[in-house]
Amino acid sequence: MANPVLVEVTRGGRVESRHRGAVCVMDADGAVVLSLGDVDVPVYPRSAVKAFQALPLLETGAADRFGLSEAEIAQACASHSGEPLHVETSAAMLRKAGRDVSCLECGAHWPRDESARALAAAGATPSALHNNCSGKHAGFVCVACGMDEDPAGYVRASHPVQVAVARAVEDMTGTALDPAECGTDGCSIPTYAIPLPALAQGFARFGTGLGLPPVRAAAASRIRAAVAAHPWHVAGTGRFDTVVMNLLRARAFTKTGAEGVYCAALPGEGLGIALKCDDGSGRGAEVMLAALVDRFLPMDEAERAAMAALARPVLRNWNQIVVGNLQPAGPLA
Repeated sequence: MANPVLVEVTRGGRVESRHRGAVCVMDADGAVVLSLGDVDVPVYPRSAVKAFQALPLLETGAADRFGLSEAEIAQACASHSGEPLHVETSAAMLRKAGRDVSCLECGAHWPRDESARALAAAGATPSALHNNCSGKHAGFVCVACGMDEDPAGYVRASHPVQVAVARAVEDMTGTALDPAECGTDGCSIPTYAIPLPALAQGFARFGTGLGLPPVRAAAASRIRAAVAAHPWHVAGTGRFDTVVMNLLRARAFTKTGAEGVYCAALPGEGLGIALKCDDGSGRGAEVMLAALVDRFLPMDEAERAAMAALARPVLRNWNQIVVGNLQPAGPLA
């Protein structure tokens, strides 16, 4: 049975396209608050679980050993735009561990938008520091060095860093990670398929600390505080996660994945959210998440207006003429 239509794209008063998907909202005890579509199909969360993957950075003591700042801890959870300060922050993390860009195993790609144009205009080419995952990978290098392990090969599933990361993801989601359900992420680390309810409960636990041992609860709290204080480092100028967390700060933690996956925690409400837009649309997933935050998080009038704009973004053509919009549909309308 097909998943429900959750987002519509309009143009000229007609629905031009539709995005189907599945959504799960859970509390930390595993109670289902909302379930739409076939939520039990495992999905690759990829970058949506970077906050879980950053837990060993705090739990091993590496963040304190190398004196990482809050902004650097936030960037360890980032899918950033590769803006100049993102690049410098990842480089600074490596320097604190006595390493440099040559240690990064995430690969290089061009940054987004203006940063790419500026880099090209300067006659330069991107390095691994421009990779949107460079903060996460700099964090992995710090974990390896903090454990007195050779960081070489830290992307392999057998490396002590990835063993610790997989254990953290398993513990947070209550899911045994199956090697048969393992793929390779864009940045070369393993990524495991996990059902939406497990992800949603994991984020509820991440947001509240409920059901977590004290060391992990403290690490999760520090990560949330760092991200709330420095939301720009998690994404970048004008990006959805940065806009939402700049608006709501500690009341919401949101994180894009890839291929239409999004996860979030609403700590004050004790809720975790996980969703998948079937066709992999990032813009469709953003509308779904904005609609869910709007539904479940108490906000004042100004905050609600800002969130409504994210849930119903306007579409403009190249002449900046409004031609349509995206909007929640079906059970999210």
